Amino acid sequence: MYAVVEIGGKQYKVAPKDTIYVPSLKEKVGSKVKFSKVLLVAGEKSLSIGRPLVADVAVEATVVENGKGEKVIVFKKKRRKGYRRLRGHRQGYTKVEITNIGK
Repeated sequence: MYAVVEIGGKQYKVAPKDTIYVPSLKEKVGSKVKFSKVLLVAGEKSLSIGRPLVADVAVEATVVENGKGEKVIVFKKKRRKGYRRLRGHRQGYTKVEITNIGK
């Protein structure tokens, strides 16, 4: 069984016991999270496609870790003007483990 769920404006294909990285959530480590924007649910013999969402289905997950990704360097420069700016950015993420797909 698997599902396609929308989290933070992005779509993820998930199955029970999967571990995924999603944009930062304000949940603490160990807490339960429920994602209700389910776009598709597929079992062994059944397939439900939402228009736009599948009704009465949610994906349950447990927060494993909160952290920051790798540093991305943002460098701006204008030739012959003496203008240089160097900034770094680390995007926050939350690591979640999918526990259940259902009602």
